[in-house]
Amino acid sequence: MPLDYAAAGVDYDKIDALKIRAQHAARATATNLLTHQVSEIESSRGESAYVMDIGGTLIASITECLGTKALVADAVREITGRTHYDTIAQDTIAMAVNDLITVGATPLSIHAYWSAGGSDWFSDVERMEDLVRGWQLACDVCKVSWGGGETPALAGVVEAGRIDLAASCVGVVKSRERLTLGERLSAGDAIVILPSSGIHANGVSLARKLVERLPQGYATRIDGGRAFGEALLDPTVLYVPVTEALFAAGVIPHYAVNVTGHGWRKLMRHPENFTYRLDTLPPVPPVLGFLSREAALDAREAYGSLNMGAGFALFVAADQAAAAVAIARKAGVDAFVGGIVQAGSRRVLIEPLSIEFSAADLHLRA
Repeated sequence: MPLDYAAAGVDYDKIDALKIRAQHAARATATNLLTHQVSEIESSRGESAYVMDIGGTLIASITECLGTKALVADAVREITGRTHYDTIAQDTIAMAVNDLITVGATPLSIHAYWSAGGSDWFSDVERMEDLVRGWQLACDVCKVSWGGGETPALAGVVEAGRIDLAASCVGVVKSRERLTLGERLSAGDAIVILPSSGIHANGVSLARKLVERLPQGYATRIDGGRAFGEALLDPTVLYVPVTEALFAAGVIPHYAVNVTGHGWRKLMRHPENFTYRLDTLPPVPPVLGFLSREAALDAREAYGSLNMGAGFALFVAADQAAAAVAIARKAGVDAFVGGIVQAGSRRVLIEPLSIEFSAADLHLRA
């Protein structure tokens, strides 16, 4: 029997309905800023980060959580002997900073939210040290300050022996020219893809559901001989060095998308009508190839839910595409031109796989 994301407990139709309801209520609160002589950048509503104008300084903010990847780390520790909390710390920070940079912001500070199922969680010194070390290392890669956080013990809310990891991030958009909210997106722009390192932190619930079917569970070997569980824990790429290098070189994207939940459907996050035509795809990481094959996902379901090798997308002027690719590679992240933005109805066309997603397949905005 095939699995899908809904069967794993993640139904975007239900989740997105709440997001849209919340957006309606949130939009009505914007006038509260006027009492502080602050205004919002209205076009950031519905984007991956929220932007305010505070006396001419543009401040962006975001809150994100890791999801269920900590459950994988706890289970795989029994196989590898490692806690893997250093790498899932990077995942948690990546969830926040990779969203923040989509609006053109430079991340400045991170705050942690580590909510455990009881005080006993904090008695595992090795796990705590790995979490702190990994968190600090990821902050250093992104050149952000770890400002603080909250570590509640929520017995009865969080399951005993478990932890919920989340992060909030604040950044600055150093000039209005650096805002990448899509006003400059136009037909003819190139779509530059930055590959993923693996599953990142989206699709993990589906992977955990699949593990229930595997006789060897997380120890099951995938292509290349690695254990499935170990491959799931490859940390999410931090794309901050790429966007910072682009801005330093004077290459300002017209739009940017963090390819997380909703998979390749996210490429049409921009609210206007454009067709996103992809003719070149990244290699599918072995962990995602195994997951999609063993869960019997068809290509449309796989690319509509998982990143399938694409971690981040930059929409740049065609004459800057080659420079963007070279700059990303110099910053330590691979890149390639995957396609083009065209005039037309709002849809994503993945030509090598004959997959089409239409506007009706993505509901992220009020």
